[in-house]
Amino acid sequence: MERKALGKGISALIPNKEPEGERQGEVFYLQLDKIKPSPFQPRAIFDTQSLDELAQSIKEKGVIQPVIVRRNGDYYELIAGERRFRAASSLNLKEIPVIVKDVNDLDSLEIALIENIQRESLNPIEEARAYQFLIDKFSVTHEKISEVLGKARASITNTLRLLDLPVEIQDEIKKGRIPFAHGRALLEVEDLQQQRRMAAEIIAKSMSLRELENLIKSQRRKAPRHKAGLGAHDTYILVLEEQLQHILGTKVRISRKKKRGHILIEFFSHEELERIIKKLKGA
Repeated sequence: MERKALGKGISALIPNKEPEGERQGEVFYLQLDKIKPSPFQPRAIFDTQSLDELAQSIKEKGVIQPVIVRRNGDYYELIAGERRFRAASSLNLKEIPVIVKDVNDLDSLEIALIENIQRESLNPIEEARAYQFLIDKFSVTHEKISEVLGKARASITNTLRLLDLPVEIQDEIKKGRIPFAHGRALLEVEDLQQQRRMAAEIIAKSMSLRELENLIKSQRRKAPRHKAGLGAHDTYILVLEEQLQHILGTKVRISRKKKRGHILIEFFSHEELERIIKKLKGA
């Protein structure tokens, strides 16, 4: 009944031990009103059409694959399978099949991230943020993520690099208006404003990857060779950004015009926000 996962898969992260009093290692049916969504769900967007299609499938065939939960007091908290849970709730089902696992908060978060990534149900930006959260929260290496997912280390690194793009371009990738490969190609463009202009062209002209690559090459040839390097002011700002990113463990951008400006500090979950606030208070 269980779906075969990539690499070592989720089984590499979930302990075999089952809670006392539960049907150890068995699938059993649990009432929906006893299940609550996970606070560690990495996916921010749940496609309505996809959920409707899943609900129709469940209506015809039932919930074939059990969700994974853990006991939390008088109720059970979802670890993996929120789409199935949401679809079943929309059909007003009374109960669904579950498997109970005895895991702590950190394991629950890691399993939720890996389960979503393996099912390819995260968009590239959510996937990148999931990787980054694993790295920041648990000090997980690129190699470990690669090993667990069965993906090449270069693939992990390339996905993470998408977080270096301007936030508005990340949003377009998240919406599916800019493909992953196009976003990766934009990383070759150093000027952020030029990245933004090219991103707008990708959307407006439905530009192919080859067309984008040719555009990047042509712009590179047009760039003046005598252009001086960054000024002392710009270099100082870049150094400050790098120092803050190292201290806070997240992406930081400083924008300054004359005497005014702002500092943008990114976070990808409530837990990471709390971590950054503690860092700032501690500083």
